[in-house]
Amino acid sequence: MFLVTAMIQPNKFEDVKKALFEAEITKMTVSSVKGCGQQMGYEETFRGVAQEINLLTKIRLDIAVTEPYVDKTIDAIVKAAHTDTIGDGKIFVTELKECVRIRTGERGEKAVG
Repeated sequence: MFLVTAMIQPNKFEDVKKALFEAEITKMTVSSVKGCGQQMGYEETFRGVAQEINLLTKIRLDIAVTEPYVDKTIDAIVKAAHTDTIGDGKIFVTELKECVRIRTGERGEKAVG
């Protein structure tokens, strides 16, 4: 079992969601987050005062999958989120030690679904 965590541009979310659904990956948690990476933000002027905006809005996807779905998940996200410009995002893959479905008490791969 693995947790695939992706940070993507907000405007690419619908494309990524569609690509995941086409790859038969339908279970995910989605959060709006702020962060900075290589982009380092930008400068904006508000009422004549320059402000550095270095925490940019991103969408975070957390997707628990079994081993056969790891590459399918990554490929779908990369295909849909890729713009070839800085700030496209990152994908992290973490091994999950355990998963428990609260409703049924199922554990492991059965709980991931």
